[in-house]
Amino acid sequence: MHMLLILFVVLTVVYVSLSFYSRAIRRDKLEAEWDAGGISTPREQFVKDGLKAYDGSLRRKLILGVYIIPVCLVALTIYLVNFA
Repeated sequence: MHMLLILFVVLTVVYVSLSFYSRAIRRDKLEAEWDAGGISTPREQFVKDGLKAYDGSLRRKLILGVYIIPVCLVALTIYLVNFA
């Protein structure tokens, strides 16, 4: 039970780190796109709208794989060791 708690804490730290990193990368790309020119909306509004669109994107949902994949691998390992 303690090992599952430790796994959950580690996966949460990884998930939060990846979320912040991915969001920062997206913000940088939006700012670079605005700096390249040709966009009539104010910079802050453009970035805000872009990040709102990012929040509903598939990429953001795929980061949840940080929880799903390791848990499935642990469950598969337990099954194979005990029942195969």
